[in-house]
Amino acid sequence: MRTTNDEIRIYVACLASYNDGILHGAWIDATQGLEGVWREVSAMLLRSPVEYAEEWAIHDYEGFGELHLSEYEGLDRVSEYAAFIEDHGALGAALLSERGDLEDAQKASDEQYAGQFRSLADFAEEITEETSEIPENLRFYIDYEAMARDLVINDVFTIQTGFEDIHVFWQR
Repeated sequence: MRTTNDEIRIYVACLASYNDGILHGAWIDATQGLEGVWREVSAMLLRSPVEYAEEWAIHDYEGFGELHLSEYEGLDRVSEYAAFIEDHGALGAALLSERGDLEDAQKASDEQYAGQFRSLADFAEEITEETSEIPENLRFYIDYEAMARDLVINDVFTIQTGFEDIHVFWQR
């Protein structure tokens, strides 16, 4: 489920050409799996204007959100990131960037996700009402904003993907 029209792709450059002052490379769909990405990198190197080109680097990328890919990021990792983002959309890209690790992002997505809310205060209100019986005469005295601030200290982390679009995850 992707939430943007952005393609998830990488620009792979031939380093032999680059070192000779020639720009030669290709935009490659990163969601096609490792074999497909390798096939396109190999084809790009075969088309190189420099003989025996064999080294490459990632010089640009799109659709990975705030996640930083290094020039020499492994294509296996790029393919895994792309698959996660393709499955989870903008939230997946933000989660990868937040956690910095694919395994942590997957764990958070699978085991720690508490839901999507307009605000963290709305989350605090929902869990309070689900877990406690609040007398009617006290209902308007509860400060859910303060509870939300306290939740962020030790209990949850959030990712905002848009205006009034907060995703809440339990810290574990």
